[in-house]
Amino acid sequence: MQENEPVILPIEDELDLHTFNPKEIKPLLEDYLNECRKRGILEVRIIHGKGKGQLRRTVHALMEKFDFVISYFTAPPERGGHGATIAWLKGWDNT
Repeated sequence: MQENEPVILPIEDELDLHTFNPKEIKPLLEDYLNECRKRGILEVRIIHGKGKGQLRRTVHALMEKFDFVISYFTAPPERGGHGATIAWLKGWDNT
């Protein structure tokens, strides 16, 4: 695979951000969430890891800006705790 080739991700209710460059997060997250909405996946888990919390803060700041995010919150311990965020999305036809 070439370095600049797009990565095809399966669209599921979970996205792990560990393998992505921080510069890619905003467009990736927005595209992923919109594709989930189109497919009727309205609850998603975004895995950002615990670390120093920078990626979590970035994800939460983006969630605030997306008008299609109904709510988001830190995942409960059994779903990743502080290492993941759960988001509830508006359906595609509710835009």
